[in-house]
Amino acid sequence: MALARSLGKQGVAVWLISNDNPLPGWSRYVRRVLNWPGPADEHAAAFLLELAKSRNLDGFLLIPAGDAEVRFVSEKIDQLSAGFKVVLPAWDCLKWVCEKPLLYRRAAELQLDIPPTYEFASVQQAGQAEIRFPVILKPNMGGGGDEFSQAKVVRADDQASFLVAYKNAAEQIGLENVVVQELIPGGGESQFSYAALWSQGKPVAEFTARRTRQYPVDFGYTSTFVEVVEEPQAIDAARRILGSIGHQGLVEIEFKRDTRDGKLRMLDVNPRPWSWFGLAAAAGVDLGAMLWAIASGEVVAAAPTAAEVSWMYLSRDAVSAGKLLLSGRLKLGAYLRSFASVRAWATFALGDVMPGLIDAPLAAWRVLTRRVLKIR
Repeated sequence: MALARSLGKQGVAVWLISNDNPLPGWSRYVRRVLNWPGPADEHAAAFLLELAKSRNLDGFLLIPAGDAEVRFVSEKIDQLSAGFKVVLPAWDCLKWVCEKPLLYRRAAELQLDIPPTYEFASVQQAGQAEIRFPVILKPNMGGGGDEFSQAKVVRADDQASFLVAYKNAAEQIGLENVVVQELIPGGGESQFSYAALWSQGKPVAEFTARRTRQYPVDFGYTSTFVEVVEEPQAIDAARRILGSIGHQGLVEIEFKRDTRDGKLRMLDVNPRPWSWFGLAAAAGVDLGAMLWAIASGEVVAAAPTAAEVSWMYLSRDAVSAGKLLLSGRLKLGAYLRSFASVRAWATFALGDVMPGLIDAPLAAWRVLTRRVLKIR
């Protein structure tokens, strides 16, 4: 939605094609909303190319906004480029940062720090291994429709709960696709991100942020309060990993500072718009507008990032802050002062209020249908 707003303010005609999240379609900057069978459908590429032909969309910029969509577009880039502009590497390169086992292998080759990670050849081997708890389990790549992939992260605090979670995950996505890592201690105060736009293997604009509050508070399913901060180590690590694949396009890389040894450990790479994407424009680095300019063949000059600027997802941040206040990890005064730096909100924006009004009831409906009634 923040990307749609960024492009819409440039006078760009924005179309939303989704089989999952209708919220951005309520923005006044989205001119058309279309449903499609999704990236897993065998006719997905043909659907988009026929759409470009029948709706006169030839030459439109195609931006995948989810993990499954990123893989689909990257894998089909030659085919889709016949009808659209695509600013993304081909899958042979991009998979090295999207698939976590490959990402961690490349990071090790580049001498970049990652969380301690376990590899098992079987469930039996996992049951006999010496594991330092707590650990987290996550899919090798996001975007799956199964329960484990939708959960994104599952925590296990002992051998018994780990084996139950591991067997369940392996049954759903396959043993080779389950990543097991030590849970790095600390909450959002230890979580950092690198956000950027790259072109032809080099950064066009970049900045770093701290995901100060998140939900859940110890490993973020989603960020709730994000602040612009300087983190040179994240920039250095990001440039090395992205330079190794000749990246181009949008990207956000997640890191966590390990308080046990001070190392900044790389967690995930997301070559797509991310939840707090709106912070970029608020900080003076409008990555959406820059992406459009690059796709249009223009030369883009990077602008300096404003300091002491933040983004908030108000409703979810209230829950996170409440948990931190009750545990004594956050003071009420500090929470109230954090509002002073907010320059971007997750759904609300002056001049585009409808998404902010519909977000809460839409989220409630999704929880009811997907988590309670198990309707996909």
